[in-house]
Amino acid sequence: MSKSGKIVTIILWVLLIISTVLVVSLMVNISDNDADPVMGGWINSNLIWAYILVAFAAGVAVISGLMHMVTDKKAAKRGVITLILFAIVAGISYVFASDSIPQFIGVDKFINDGTLTAQVSKMVDTGLYATYILIGVAILSIAFSSVTRLFK
Repeated sequence: MSKSGKIVTIILWVLLIISTVLVVSLMVNISDNDADPVMGGWINSNLIWAYILVAFAAGVAVISGLMHMVTDKKAAKRGVITLILFAIVAGISYVFASDSIPQFIGVDKFINDGTLTAQVSKMVDTGLYATYILIGVAILSIAFSSVTRLFK
């Protein structure tokens, strides 16, 4: 095993040990009392550790993707094309999105406290349209690949 492989193995074992200690400590301190400050502290510690692990994993994924793009020009070209296509989907979704606030029971509470504004409504609508477009593209690509496989 190379030196970098040993370092990665050591880091993974350290993360596993820390995670195990936190989970076991949480399990030992579980109580039926919801207001127990010790249990609440262990829950918070585990949540913070989960956030740290997610941020670490996201950082490693981004860095390894960038390293792969730097070393492989074909991958870089495909990555840029993918980013452009995602930008097009986001742009189309934003154009179709409406900034009107939907009417439902209890909406006045969200409008009065400022959590639901026209801009928030537009962003939610943009996300919904992007989801619909990407689901449609996924279904079409599955159907297209099945049809083209029949003719081969």
